[in-house]
Amino acid sequence: MSDTASLETVRVTRVRVRYAETDRMGVVYYANYFVWFEVARTEWLRGTGWSYREMESEGTSLPVIEAHCDYRRPARYDDELEIRTRATFLSPVRVRFDYELMRTDDPQALAIGHTVHAAMDASGRPCRLPARVRGMLETPPSR
Repeated sequence: MSDTASLETVRVTRVRVRYAETDRMGVVYYANYFVWFEVARTEWLRGTGWSYREMESEGTSLPVIEAHCDYRRPARYDDELEIRTRATFLSPVRVRFDYELMRTDDPQALAIGHTVHAAMDASGRPCRLPARVRGMLETPPSR
């Protein structure tokens, strides 16, 4: 496998903008995009048949070590949003998730971002990505 092996499959997660996620003008507060990225990342993993909870109970966590978001257009109260997520193997200890967020009825991206995660063992020390995670990155998740 190359250092930048990427899945061709994109996992899609949907969320609806809640009133509490907006400012006084009905526009989504910027930090909520990262919350939705987390929802999409968790669902990407769950869609492969393994949850974050299971991974952590087996002794591995994937803390965020880098996060980025390009805001292109505002999301607003009650919009139904779609987050398209793709995972990329970066190294034996790091994985990257890329996100594209849009309204379900409009193909224009509202935001594009990514997060990078490092594998850590139960004592908080860097470790290799679990073989199961590496296998997920080599085999596209089932739909």
